[in-house]
Amino acid sequence: MRFLFTGTGTSQGVPVIACQCRVCKSGNVRDQRLRSAGVIFDGGMTIAIDAGPDFRQQMLRADIRSLDAILFTHHHKDHIAGLDDVRAFNFLLNKDMPIYANAFTLERLRIEFDYAFTGYPGVPQLAVHTLTDAPFMLGHVAITPVPVLHGDLPIYGFRLQDFAYITDARYLPALAKERLQNLDTLVINALRLAEHHSHLTLAQALEVVEELKPRQTYFTHISHLLGAHEEVEAMLPPHVKLAYDGLELEW
Repeated sequence: MRFLFTGTGTSQGVPVIACQCRVCKSGNVRDQRLRSAGVIFDGGMTIAIDAGPDFRQQMLRADIRSLDAILFTHHHKDHIAGLDDVRAFNFLLNKDMPIYANAFTLERLRIEFDYAFTGYPGVPQLAVHTLTDAPFMLGHVAITPVPVLHGDLPIYGFRLQDFAYITDARYLPALAKERLQNLDTLVINALRLAEHHSHLTLAQALEVVEELKPRQTYFTHISHLLGAHEEVEAMLPPHVKLAYDGLELEW
């Protein structure tokens, strides 16, 4: 199984439009972040997590030629805005794209992309699956939803084997902590240094790591306000790193 970070930035990406801060002006490629998303590769299956506004660019950059499904964490634009671009996979693979999301996210998708649910020729062809807290199989891949809170909004992360991906979390309920025990690798958001109403800060994310004790942690959904990649990572303990676009994990 492999996981590719296709994006590690926050909703605005990094650099932010018109921003002149030193992170946005950095020449380090690891300070250039598309909106957070990733791709799981497991035994011939390719599964995307989220399809934000950079979805097309991310698929092209990673040379993804086949896609079996998309798991959606929640309905915010930086996680769904690229859904229209699944048309390329519809045409190439000659099948509907399976999408998995909770009921509220699917409701919002039906509003945001109403034309995709009309049957009109040439629009995205979707096979809709409603997620609950129950673990499920996607082909031969076992997936456990991890319910977390994005402010007051219930959203999902996902656990596969000893790997878990969490983004946009501010609070982890008891069930989430139960399902995140004994991890080899945890991916979780760390937005910035200052307090935020709906995202973990760097300090809060480190507290989660200390409580859950995964073998290795990678922070994602990173804002330009967190700081330069090299400087922030130098302050982290050895078992915690900043993710970056294009980073690939294998287990």
